[in-house]
Formats: sequence, C-alpha cells, structure tokens
Amino acid sequence: MEDKEKEKKVNTNSNINGNHQNGGKKPKNSLWWIYVLIFLLLIWLYHANDNVSVKEINWTEFQQLVKNDVFSSVTAFDKKNSVEATVKKGRYNEVFNHDAADAEALETKVVVRIPSIAIFEDFIEKEKALNKITVNINYKPGDDIFWNLLISIGPFVIIILIWFLLMRRMSGGMGGGMGMFNVGKSKAQLFDKDGTNKITFKDVAGLAEAKQEVEEIVSFLKNPQKYTELGGKIPKGALLVGPPGTGKTLLAKAVAGEANVPFFSLSGSDFVEMFVGVGASRVRDLFRQAKEKAPCIVFIDEIDAVGRARGKNINASANDERESTLNQLLTEMDGFGSNSGVIILAATNRADILDKALLRAGRFDRQIHVELPDLNERKQIFTVHLRPIKVDESIDIDFLARQTPGFSGADIANVCNEAALIAARNDKKTVQKQDFMNAVDRIIGGLEKKGKIMTEKERKSIAFHEAGHASLSWLLEHANPLVKITIVPRGKALGAAWYLPEERQITTREQILDEMCSTLGGRAAEDLFLGSISTGAANDLERVTKQAYAMVVYFGMSKKMPNLNYYDSTGQDWGFSKPYSDETAKMIDEEVYNIVNDQYERAKSILQANADRHKQLAEMLLKVEVIYTEDVERIFGKRQWISRSEEIMEKQQSLNIIDNR
Repeated sequence: MEDKEKEKKVNTNSNINGNHQNGGKKPKNSLWWIYVLIFLLLIWLYHANDNVSVKEINWTEFQQLVKNDVFSSVTAFDKKNSVEATVKKGRYNEVFNHDAADAEALETKVVVRIPSIAIFEDFIEKEKALNKITVNINYKPGDDIFWNLLISIGPFVIIILIWFLLMRRMSGGMGGGMGMFNVGKSKAQLFDKDGTNKITFKDVAGLAEAKQEVEEIVSFLKNPQKYTELGGKIPKGALLVGPPGTGKTLLAKAVAGEANVPFFSLSGSDFVEMFVGVGASRVRDLFRQAKEKAPCIVFIDEIDAVGRARGKNINASANDERESTLNQLLTEMDGFGSNSGVIILAATNRADILDKALLRAGRFDRQIHVELPDLNERKQIFTVHLRPIKVDESIDIDFLARQTPGFSGADIANVCNEAALIAARNDKKTVQKQDFMNAVDRIIGGLEKKGKIMTEKERKSIAFHEAGHASLSWLLEHANPLVKITIVPRGKALGAAWYLPEERQITTREQILDEMCSTLGGRAAEDLFLGSISTGAANDLERVTKQAYAMVVYFGMSKKMPNLNYYDSTGQDWGFSKPYSDETAKMIDEEVYNIVNDQYERAKSILQANADRHKQLAEMLLKVEVIYTEDVERIFGKRQWISRSEEIMEKQQSLNIIDNR
C-alpha cells in the first residue's frame, strides 16, 4: 500500500512538473484551415455564376473564323502577343463543336496566341479588303495580372479580415486562434513561486488577526502533515470582509508571495459576459486549471459581482446569467466533484448582499474581518509608508496616528504621498510636520480657496458658527476634543473644524447626547449672538437628525419607547414598508423632535454661560483665520477630561518606558 501511494505521488508530481515546464499551457490547435476553407468557398461561388464561355484556339483556326466573319469584336494585346475575340450571337456552333442549351445566354469568347502584332494587322487589313468583314478591332497594351487578381479576390479578403477582427474584439482580444472559441476560457492570472510578486507578510502593517488566519492557510500548504496527523482538514475557502482600503487585496498579494504554490488571481467581474453561459464556462475552466496545478490558491477579488444573493434582481435576463454563474461556482467549490488541494480566497466589502449558500461552511469555512486600523495599527502603517520618504526630525509618528482617526491603510498611504508632493511643491529638502497636516486637511476638506469672495458679515457668521462648535467640544465631557478650526473656505465648505474622535467599541446615551449638543453649537451660536440663523448648519442638522432617529428606532434609548429596535440585521425582506404602526411613527417623530430640541437648548445655555470666552475665540478666528488646540486652551483653560485615545497613548508610552528600562 505504501509503495502504491508513493508511486501515485511521484506520478502527480511529474505531471505538475511537466505542466510547469510547458509554461502551464496546452498546445493549441490552429484554426487557420477554417479561413482557407471559407476563402476557397467564396472563390468557387464567385466563379460558379460566371456567364462567360471561353475557348482557346490556334492561329490557323482563328484565321479561318475571321474569314467566315464569326467575330463581332477583336481585342489585340501587344505586350502579351495575344488576341481576345467575341463571337457573334447565333454563331456559337461554328466556334464550339458541341451544342449547349444555354448557348444564347452565354457570352462566348476565344483566345489565341498570335505571331506578332504586325502580322495580325496585315492579316486583318487584307481580310477587310477581300472578304468585307465587319469586325471591330481594338488595341490594348495588356492587362495587369496582379491588378485583375486583386480586383477579383480583394473584397473577399477584406471581408474575412473584418470578420476576424470583430471576433477577436468580442472575445476581449484573446489570442490563440479565433477569439470566439476562447470566450469561455478563464481570465485568471497565474503567479508561480518564481514570479515577480515579492510582497510578503512583512509588507502588511497591522491586521494582526487577519494575518494570523491566512498565515495558517499558508502554513498548511507548506507543511500539511502537521495538521493532518491530528485529523484536521485544510479549510476550503476564506472570505476577507472589510471596508474599502483596509488591505484585503494587499493581504492576498502577501499570500501569493509567501505560499510556494501556484496562485490564480482574478476579479468577480471577469466571470460576467454579454454571452449566455460564458460565466459558467469560465468557472469550469478556472477550476479545471486549478485542479491540474493542485495544491494551489484561487483568489477572487470583489466576489460580490458574481456572488450576489439569488432572486433579488429585477433584471431577469441578467439575473439568470449571474445565477447560472453562481450556481456553477457553488457546485465547483463544494459539490459531488473533488477539489482537494484547491483553496478559494475571496475579498469583498459587501458581505451582506452575498448568497447564503456561498457563505456556508464547506465553501467559505472562515470569514476574516479586516477592519479599519486602530491607533497602534495606524502607527505601524505609517512606519511602512514613511520608509521611502525623506522626513524631517520633527515628524512624530504617534502624533500622525492620532491625527488620522478612521483612516484606512490606503488613506494613510495617500497622506504620505500627498505630504511628499506638498513639500516638493514648496521646494523643501525634507517632508516636515506641517506638510503632513496640510495633506490631512487636503484629503479631508479639499483644496483651500483663499480667493473666494465673502462679505464681512458672512465671515463673522462663519467665525461665530465654528467658534460655537469649538467651545462646546471643549466644555462637554464626551464631545470629541478640538484639533484645528479654520474659516478659510476648503472644498465646498466655507469653514471647517477637525476633531479627535474617541475610538470606542460601544457608545453610551450620554456620549451621543454630548456629540449632538456639540454639533448643534454652530446653529446655537448664530441664533444666540447674531440674532439670525443661516443655511451653514444644514450638514449639522442632517447628522443630528440621523443620530436622534438611530437612538429611538435602533438603539432603544428613548424614554417613552425604551428597549425597542425596528431594524432587521439579518437582511430578511418580508415586504414591510415599515415594521411599526402610524401611531408608533408619530411617537418616533415626537421623540426625535424632543431629543434634538433639548440638546439645542442645552447648547444655547452653555454658550450663554461662556459668552465672553466664545466671543474672544470668534474674534481671534476672524483675525488669524486658523486656530489650534493651544489657542483654545489659552482662552478656556486646560480641558478637564482626557479623551480615550489620549489615555491609550499615555498608557502605551508608559509601557514603552518600562520596556526600555
């Protein structure tokens, strides 16, 4: 038994090595014979309907026929020493020795080689004088054989070339014979261990939990006996789920760089095609190639393009094609066929719309959540992206990590690149701290518009509005602390304020109310100190209204309607327009109004109690246009409460000090 198993392994390895030596490609049958067949068919059709009957005769026969006045016209070609004569109608039998039923419908001609043009001219002139023949004589220099051939077959060649190019265009420009026959082939890119992909897990900063999950898959492929000896089985698939820019595709590239097995990479949209049945054909071809190179990994990026839940698409025709592709994918991943050694790795940021049959165990055994990086992970990401950048000594990675809450890995990479561009634009030798701050402002708010024309009254309204936000965020315990505030127009905003939000796992009712009160500070300051309100608070009111509705409808934080939730997180659609009565909707509207109005009055009362300091802050903002945390601290004093992110940073610094000791 052991000898047989060893023999099977040797045969399998030899087949895989053979495929690698041939580049993983099978010899393709040439399809040019089809073009040749079509070309010959067109030539035959072209000559099949030819209504001209031609006979070649010698000079003696020609002389006798001329004497009998058989020809209506004669054309002599001096370069070719030949003559072409057209037989008169009704004189067919004198030239051709056999009868033909369609003789009258044919245009009969004879061709003859003459000794020379001079002899031909003497003969014709003599016969005209003696026998009174009525033939018309024409002289031509001679036909161009190449030109005649081009005129005859040129149109057919052009038609064939156009048809050939159209077929290649419709199949996406795939080579190898006629593209029409390759439209059902998989478009997956193959990365071998000897390829150019050099990204490893060291290049992926943060994502510790996600890396641990995929590292185990790579470890299984490298050393399967470690797991199979205990009865374990390799996971058939892993699904990377997370917001855009968090590093799902980068993690897959690291897997391709670490695993010493073939790695197939393609997108979910590569299965979708305008032709019916092409998607399912490409799925079959993909898994056929994967089985030939097993063990291997297949990575499908943006799988939601093909894995959308079935039966929820209005467009029936597109839905049928997508569903047939999905059904084939489900069958290949876990059906009656054996796919041992083929691991499916997929990524999506819309896992909620995927089909449940695709997510079940046996197809995707693991769902790896790739979330936005926290404070420490952002530090690691900054460390990776700052390597190729010439930074100044003033750069503090801890400070940059605190200034970019909610940023994904792609956003941080963009910040570093934008900072380098800003420094180069200002002819600096190194990238400084202010360049990074300007880069963050540029990404969040857009370009500065210092040339935008505003009246003094508008500037005052914007200054009091933004000062209201800053004052309440400094005075409220659970509000996000201020980082920077400006009245310089940026993007579509006339003024902007940057805060340092706490990275909470859960949020209490008091924290939401403080955030709402701080958000309403701008409108309250306008109403209280200027005596009029403006449209500048539209975005603030939208955010506050959504927060109030979430408190009542989703979080059960209403006093009149506690512990109720009207949101279905399972995604089941039962056809209800709203899961509550009209009376309940009226109560929800009243509760939302009361919550927003209470926080608005609360904001006005706090600003009224600190009117002098608010006014001082607004006047400073009108004068310098940009205010930082230090400026607010000089007016209001040191903030009584420390934010959670600052507390975490202080603990981290203390731990680093202990480690250094």
